[in-house]
Amino acid sequence: MDSEESSFVRLPPEEGPQGDGSESPEQLRDEIEWCKELRRILEQDCANLQMAKEAAEQRTKELKKEEQLHKVLEQQRAHQIFTIKEENNRLRQEKQILENKLEELKKKVLWNNSMMMLSSLPEKKVIFKGLTVNKEDMNKLMLTPLIRYPLPGGSALITFEEAKVAQRIIEMREHMVELSCGELEELEQCRVRVQAVPMEILLPSALEVRLTPSRRSILLSALPSLDISREALLDKLELFFSKTKNGGSEVESREFLQDSDQVVLTFVQDGVAEPLIEKGHAQVPIGKGEYKVRISPCMNGDISNLQLQPSRCPRTVLLLGIPDVLDEESMRDALEIHFQKAAAAAWEVDALAYVPKGRTGVAVFLEDTD
Repeated sequence: MDSEESSFVRLPPEEGPQGDGSESPEQLRDEIEWCKELRRILEQDCANLQMAKEAAEQRTKELKKEEQLHKVLEQQRAHQIFTIKEENNRLRQEKQILENKLEELKKKVLWNNSMMMLSSLPEKKVIFKGLTVNKEDMNKLMLTPLIRYPLPGGSALITFEEAKVAQRIIEMREHMVELSCGELEELEQCRVRVQAVPMEILLPSALEVRLTPSRRSILLSALPSLDISREALLDKLELFFSKTKNGGSEVESREFLQDSDQVVLTFVQDGVAEPLIEKGHAQVPIGKGEYKVRISPCMNGDISNLQLQPSRCPRTVLLLGIPDVLDEESMRDALEIHFQKAAAAAWEVDALAYVPKGRTGVAVFLEDTD
């Protein structure tokens, strides 16, 4: 090749010096010049070869450095991937722990803030109809529990027929629930992990009610039983007690007490109720006759002290950590099927409520009469 041939010195075609001493001075000078030129060319070739060698060695070093750097980068990348995976696993675990703590904190907040549970007490107006016979029943107020409990998204409540089944479910703590969408093959089925915890709510353990007589309201009782509607009877009572000659004044409202035959009349002005209560009764014209109506004070009750204590629902289990992977109806069916199997065939699931992630619900608890 031309590049290879250019690195060698070409000798002239004529023969070199013979060394027999017959050369002329001019030939000797030419020969000396030729040798010098040959030396210069050889030195130039040596210099070029040395430069090429040094360049090759430098390139070799650079390639080695690049190879080492590539190995280091690969190791760093593998280490970063491993670190990221470990961090993701740690964050998932921390997230689950925080979600569990959040659920427990919500319960503690509800327990510590008793005023939040006042709405769970049944709204019912109370009237006094006579003296109690049994002294032990005095100063007692019987309440029917009606507890409203907020349910977060990704949770469910399940009630079994037997308390021992619920206790066994709670003791197992974690449950793997099989999910199936439509007609999936066995290999296409998946499972989700849910946690079962006790269902604890707050119930009143002590209740103090402060009663004060109203200055603008009176309680009317002993009303006659007439063949007229309640609304017509209220009109007659309002008309009578709105007149100043009957000791009344302008009426602001009138209403029958719930589940009672007593009427509460409220006047616009203060101080109207006391004189009427002192009289104790009034002759009220209704239709063609007059009827004696009893007038009593109307008492307002304010809760002055309410103490709550946690109470566990023996037959109900709270399920937490339910992922949003199925629609509401399918997830409810999957949970019911799983826990029906877990309960054994002898005991049925009594009730189940499921709240998907991203939504909130309210569970209503009634007194267990079973």
